[in-house]
Amino acid sequence: MNATAPSRSGAPRPGTTPVGLGGPQPVLDVVIPVYNEETDLERCIRRLRAHLAERAGYPYRITVADNASTDKTLAVAERLAREFPEVTVRHLDEKGRGRALRTVWSASDAAVLAYMDVDLSTDLAALDPLVAPLLSGHSDVAIGSRLARGARVVRGPKREFISRCYNLILRGTLAAKFSDAQCGFKAIRADVARALLPHVRDTGWFFDTELLVLAQRAGLRIHEVPVDWVDDLDSSVDLIATATADLKGIARVTRATLTGEIPVHRLREQLGREPIGVEAAGVSPSLVKQLVRFAAVGVASTVAYLLLFLLLRTMAGAQAANFTALLVTAIANTAVNRRVTFGVRGRAGAGRHQFEGLIVFGLGLALTSGSLFLLNHTTHPGLVLETVVLVLANLAATVLRFLLLRGWVFNPRRAAAEEPS
Repeated sequence: MNATAPSRSGAPRPGTTPVGLGGPQPVLDVVIPVYNEETDLERCIRRLRAHLAERAGYPYRITVADNASTDKTLAVAERLAREFPEVTVRHLDEKGRGRALRTVWSASDAAVLAYMDVDLSTDLAALDPLVAPLLSGHSDVAIGSRLARGARVVRGPKREFISRCYNLILRGTLAAKFSDAQCGFKAIRADVARALLPHVRDTGWFFDTELLVLAQRAGLRIHEVPVDWVDDLDSSVDLIATATADLKGIARVTRATLTGEIPVHRLREQLGREPIGVEAAGVSPSLVKQLVRFAAVGVASTVAYLLLFLLLRTMAGAQAANFTALLVTAIANTAVNRRVTFGVRGRAGAGRHQFEGLIVFGLGLALTSGSLFLLNHTTHPGLVLETVVLVLANLAATVLRFLLLRGWVFNPRRAAAEEPS
């Protein structure tokens, strides 16, 4: 098995080739975004530089990104840059951590880009394991996590509660799989960042979350490092304002994903890691996952169908109630399976998928309606028997739906053949 994942053109995908450590250019660029941090900045830079000088076996750079500070932060940064050749300064006229990171990362010539908060709440012992998987090509993005198993954290109950609630919201709204979005200790491959940064809109604290969600949906590997983290009691972050901005960011990213404004499908093709190529005899690599996801969607669809049928049955005949309940749940079922089971995102082909899904619905309707017809013409069933027969017929229709969706509607070979060359 190859160590790198090839793209369709045959070239290695961004993020998968090992980084050369012997060139003259910096391998690692650590950005420290600051706003009015004249007190803590010098201590941070001296400690970080001493750590890198001792531990890094490759060229590195420390970049102070001054976000329109109004105190002596810029003067302190420039003095440190004159003292240490590895330290550089970038001044921005506008505030915003996301703006600072995008500006510095976009212009950096380093192979791996990182950032950490100036208070150094995260123990620098985690820096090597944060960067190592990116240097090797094992991972595309790396994050420090205060919520991962093995992390040691000292902070008050208020921040602990807010942090856990925020990450729970991310899982519920954006299906985030990473454990800690807001820990100020992250790194990314520069070749991957160049593809993702143009699609990250936030300029403030939500920048981290938006970047991670986009990376996850593009099929990138996100490496998590449990960290030792001690809360900075003097932090000037406005928790209420930050939380409000984050909620607005979640709504914006959700909307952009649904409308196709974020080209997730194209980014996944460009950056996503391919399956590892291990196959069991007679079993498609994705079959098991698809069956599990389809079964979950099918159970939800069956329950929704049954509840809707029972509700409509009190107002209409059995056939009309069955048709309406099946039509509504079939449209929803196709949309959910398109995204969850078969991993198709964006609006491309959505109309055809729904049309063909309705054909599949027609076959399911024929099966369930035929069952009702035979039942009512051979006996005089009560509501219970009628419901049992419909459930069984609907389960049979579900099996048929999976086979047709997988082999016809969302067949990957068919989708690839339809794409322009």
